Amino acid sequence: MIRQLSLFDMHELYEMEPSNHFEAVFSALNLNPIWALLEKPNKLGAPRELNYGAMVYSLIARVVERIVTMKDLVKRLKRDPIFRYDCGFLHSDQIPSEASYSRMITTISESDVMEQIHDELVLLAIDEGHISEE
Repeated sequence: MIRQLSLFDMHELYEMEPSNHFEAVFSALNLNPIWALLEKPNKLGAPRELNYGAMVYSLIARVVERIVTMKDLVKRLKRDPIFRYDCGFLHSDQIPSEASYSRMITTISESDVMEQIHDELVLLAIDEGHISEE
C-alpha cells in the first residue's frame, strides 16, 4: 500500500514564514484556466501594464492573510515590498488599483474557470481522503 502525503498540513502552513506558506498554497492550485483566460490574445500592440499573474496570487494571499477589503490589499502591496514580491510583483510593476482588481474579478467571474478550479480541488480532496483511509 502506498500512502500519499497531503499537500500540506494546516498547522505547518501557519508556522511557515509568509513567503513559504504563500508558495505552498500557490503551488497546490492549478491556476492554468485563469492564466489562459487572462492571456493577451494578440501578441501585437502595446504590452499589458498590469501583472495579472501577481494580481491573482495577491487575491489568494489576501485570503491567507485575512485582508478584508481590496483597499487594504492595495495599501499592503504599496507599503510592504516583501508582501508585494511574495505575490509575484516585480519592482518595476505598477501596483493595481481597486478598479483594476474589480475588472479582473469581473472577467474571471463571467467565465467558468472558478468552477473548473473548484471541481479539481474537490476531486483532489476526495482522492486524498481515499488515500489516507487506506
